[in-house]
Amino acid sequence: MNGSEPTSMHVADAPAGAPSWAALDARHVWHPYTQMLTAPAPIDVARAGGAYLYRSDGSAILDAISSWWVTLHGHAHPAIVAAIARQAAQLDQVIFAGFMHEPAARLAAQLAAITPGDLDRVFFSDDGSTSVEVALKICIGYWANRGEPRTRFLALEGAYHGDTFGAMSVSERSAFTRGVTPLLFDVERLPFPVPGTDGSAMLDAARAALAGGAIAGVIVEPLLLGAAGMRMWDAGLLRSLAALCSSHGVPFIADEVLTGFGRTGRMFACEHADIVPDVLCLSKGLTGGHLPLGATLCRPYLYDAFLDRDRSRMLFHGHSFTANPISCAAALASLDLFESEPVGRRIAAIGALHAERLADLEAGGSVCNVRRCGTVAAFDLPADSRGYLSDAARGIAARALDHGFLLRPLGEVLYILPPYSTPPDALHELYDFLLRELRG
Repeated sequence: MNGSEPTSMHVADAPAGAPSWAALDARHVWHPYTQMLTAPAPIDVARAGGAYLYRSDGSAILDAISSWWVTLHGHAHPAIVAAIARQAAQLDQVIFAGFMHEPAARLAAQLAAITPGDLDRVFFSDDGSTSVEVALKICIGYWANRGEPRTRFLALEGAYHGDTFGAMSVSERSAFTRGVTPLLFDVERLPFPVPGTDGSAMLDAARAALAGGAIAGVIVEPLLLGAAGMRMWDAGLLRSLAALCSSHGVPFIADEVLTGFGRTGRMFACEHADIVPDVLCLSKGLTGGHLPLGATLCRPYLYDAFLDRDRSRMLFHGHSFTANPISCAAALASLDLFESEPVGRRIAAIGALHAERLADLEAGGSVCNVRRCGTVAAFDLPADSRGYLSDAARGIAARALDHGFLLRPLGEVLYILPPYSTPPDALHELYDFLLRELRG
């Protein structure tokens, strides 16, 4: 590096009036998915509660994206906070290889009970991306232990499954994978079933690939591709694709990191299609959004393939914080809230409000591809072809923040994905803001 080039740079010094720690952030922190040279200074958040984030000056911001799709019941929910405190005082962390503890055992049993079918075995990890890594390794190990090595996967066009290397490999090649593409393993792509088409191209491609006898697994985001722009597809096609996998004896992986725990209007998106995946990936809302935790569930036949007196046939995977007791306690408390609070009614109410107000936006004629899936609402702005890197919606998001609403567009796509505890009046205010913006 020559002397004219900076050795460290943030977008700007901490703005005037910022909290004292903002200067430390500006000097030392590298933020995710951020061009640190040109992005505006990050927004300071001092605390959170319910559907709101609060800045150091006390001003409130409606968290209309559930802080990257994780917050279910609201921030700092008292029941979850209390469970975290109790567990932290009793058992904070223990190696999970050769040890066990009550929170993990109870959580595994509850997940097995509420997920579809016989997803009876649970492998804990750290986040959504690692839950996908576990799923891929389960499929590869399953075939290897059968003496039929297979390493090739089928995935949808536009897919996003995480930022670790296996998860990136089964994701679409895009801005997310730029620079590391040569290091990723090849994956066969299924055409995305665009709404309004019969989806036959996807099914025909899957049928042909599966007939070749080399596919180790098929991985999809059921009904909703999040990072691809909240792209939605049909439950009937999901059912047909799962049936094709079953007929060829190929494991079907459902990545429900985003869609799990009520986001689509059912507890799990697979329930809309009445299917049981062979492998199910969970994270994000698993702890109600309070702590990181991932879980990969599988059916007994996959688990059984690793049982052998030969230790070399085990699943070689693990994380330092696998099944962290505090995270497991948070997850148990979050699941309990589905029984002790009217979460189902809240989910239905958000969906109904979306439907009502999206009709208002669509009538205005300045947006297109208006769509909804459960508590997720999305629409497109007229834009260039840069996809995620499009600037089409950034101005609206910046003005929304000025009005106390957190939005984070996906290129030309604006979406609303609120915590279930969001007051209806607050959502109406957000939609009113968007109507004013889009009508000019």
